[in-house]
Amino acid sequence: MQAGMCAPLALEAVLFLPLIGAIYAGFWGSSSKSLHVGVLNSSLLGLAFLCALYLLNLSLHHQSVQATLFDWMVLGGFSVGFSFGVDPISAVMIVVVTLVSFLVHVYSIGYMHEDKGYNRYFSYLSGFVFSMLVLVLSDNFLGLFVGWEGVGLCSYLLIGFWYQKESANNASIEAFVMNRIADLGMLMGILLVYWTFGSVQYSVVFANIANTNPHVLFYIGLLLFVGAVGKSAQFPLHTWLANAMEGPTPVSALIHAATMVTAGVYLVIRAHPLYSALPELGYAIACLGAFVALFGASMALVNQDLKRIVAYSTLSQLGYMFVGAGLGAYWIALFHLFTHAFFKALLFLGAGNVMHAMHDELNITKMGGLYKPMKTTAILMGLASLALCGLYPFAGFFSKDKILEVAFATGHHGLFLALLIGALFTAFYSFRLLMLVFFAPKAHNIEHPHEAPSFMLWAMLPLAILAVVAGFFEHSFFHFVSKAISVPSFADYPVPKMLLLALTTIGVLFSIAYGVQKYKKGFGNTEGGFFYRLLLNQYYIPALYAKISRVFLCLAFWIWRKIEVRTLDAFIDAIAKIPALLGQMLTPMQSGNLSSALRWMAFGVVAVILVTMLSFWS
Repeated sequence: MQAGMCAPLALEAVLFLPLIGAIYAGFWGSSSKSLHVGVLNSSLLGLAFLCALYLLNLSLHHQSVQATLFDWMVLGGFSVGFSFGVDPISAVMIVVVTLVSFLVHVYSIGYMHEDKGYNRYFSYLSGFVFSMLVLVLSDNFLGLFVGWEGVGLCSYLLIGFWYQKESANNASIEAFVMNRIADLGMLMGILLVYWTFGSVQYSVVFANIANTNPHVLFYIGLLLFVGAVGKSAQFPLHTWLANAMEGPTPVSALIHAATMVTAGVYLVIRAHPLYSALPELGYAIACLGAFVALFGASMALVNQDLKRIVAYSTLSQLGYMFVGAGLGAYWIALFHLFTHAFFKALLFLGAGNVMHAMHDELNITKMGGLYKPMKTTAILMGLASLALCGLYPFAGFFSKDKILEVAFATGHHGLFLALLIGALFTAFYSFRLLMLVFFAPKAHNIEHPHEAPSFMLWAMLPLAILAVVAGFFEHSFFHFVSKAISVPSFADYPVPKMLLLALTTIGVLFSIAYGVQKYKKGFGNTEGGFFYRLLLNQYYIPALYAKISRVFLCLAFWIWRKIEVRTLDAFIDAIAKIPALLGQMLTPMQSGNLSSALRWMAFGVVAVILVTMLSFWS
C-alpha cells in the first residue's frame, strides 16, 4: 500500500537534512570555531531521526514509500533514476543511522569544542551521514554505489582529520586504498548485474534471479562480496580498521556503529535473494565470518590501546553478522547489527571521555583508578561491555546468542565452536579493559581526572538504555523484517536451547571472572611469550603488507628509472628533436630574398604536379 503525500517529503528530509548541515558547516569550515554550527547540525540530525521514525511507522503499517527525484542516467537502452525507497530493511537502517548520528553529533559539540577544525569536522561528519543514508535508501545498485563511495571519501577525510600528524595521514590513505581495491570488485559486480539483467534496479534484478545461469550469479555474488569485505574490514582487507583510530573518537563511534563498516553487512542482507540462491557462497561467507570473529577477538586479548581494543571488538562482531547472513539468517544478522550499534557507540564515546580525562593517553596499562572520578562513564561502559559479552538481559544476549544457535541448529558445529570461543575471548578482553582503566591501582600521573560535561553524558544515556532493552524487541523485529526477508526463522530446528544457553552463559561468566581476577591488581609483568607477541603484532600481517608495499615501491622505482626515464622518455625526446632538426635544415629557405622565395615556390609547384601525375598514372 502506498503512503500519503507526506511520506516522500519525510524521505527527502531524512536524506537531505544531513547534507544541508554538511554544506552549511562547509561554508564556515575555514573560519574560527562557531558553536552554532555544531548545534545546527545536531538539530538537523535530530529532525532527520524524527522523520525516520515516521517512515518506520509507515513500514510497520505495510505502507511503502518511494521517491524519484529525477532521471539520473539515460544512455541508449540503459536508464536509472535518482530514486529511493523505504522497506523494513532500510527503515531499520535509517532509524539506527540517524539516532546514533544525532547522539554522536551532540556528543561532538563538547568533545571537539577546543579544536581549530570544529566547523570542518561537522561538515565532514554530516556528509558522512548523508552518504550512508544514500547507500541504504537507494533502490538500485548504482545509487548504493554512490553512497558506498561517499562513505569511503568521508572516512578518508575524518580518519585523516588531524592531517598534521603523519600517522593520521597514513591511516586515512590506507583506509582509502584498501577500500578502493575492494570497490573495484564491487563495481565489476554491478557491471555484471547490468550485463546479465539489463537493469540495476533491485526489484528487476531480484525478480529474475530464478531464471539466471547459476554460474553468472556466483560471480555476481562473489564480486559484490569483495566490496563488502573491504568496507566491513574483513580478512584480508582488515588492517585499516584498527589504524582508523587516528581520527577523532566520535568518528570511530560513527564508523563502527552506524555507518561505514556496517555497509558490507547491509549489502549482503539487501541482496539476500541473490545469496539465498547461492548456498555454497553463503557457507563460504559464514566460514570467513567465523574466522574473523575469532581472529579479531584474539588480537583484542593483548592489545594495550584503548580504542584499538574496541576496534578489534567491532571486527569480531562483524564476523558474527556475516555468519548469520551466510547461513541464511538475514534477519538475525540485521538484528545483531541493530543491537551492536548501540553498545558499540556507547563504548567508543566512553573511550572518548577517558581520553579527555587522561590527556589523550590511550595505553590502558597507564590508567587505573578512574572509577571514583569517572563513575558515570565507568557504569555506562560497564553496561556496554555486558551487552557486548552477551549476558542476559542485555541486548547482545538476544542477537549474538541467536547467531550461535543458528550455527548449531544448522549442523555447522565447527562454526559454532569458533563463535563460542570468540564469545569467551570477548568477555575476557572487555573486562580486562574495564579493570585496567577503572578498577586497577592507579598507574598514571594525572592529578585530577575529570568526568565529561553533563550534556555529553546525557547524549550517551539513550545508547545505554538501548544497550539494555533493545534485545527485547526480538520477536517484533523478526515479524517486521520478515515482510522483506522471506527466510526461515530457524525456530523449528531441533536444538537444545537451554543447554546452549547454559554453556555460553557459564563460559562467559568464567571468562569475566578470570579477567577480573587477573587484572584487579593492575597489568603486571606476567604477559609475554610467542603467542603474546604474535597477537600483539596482529599476526605480523601489517608487517607482511608493509614488506609487500616496499617490494612494489622498489619495482615501481626500477620501472621509472630503467624503463620510463631511459626508454620511454628517451624515445619521446628523440621524436621531439626531429622537428627541431628539420627546422635547422630548412632555416636557409627563410632568407628573406624574394628571388629565392620564388624559386622555392616554383620548385614546390613542380613537385606537387609530379606527385599528382604519378598518382594518376598508378
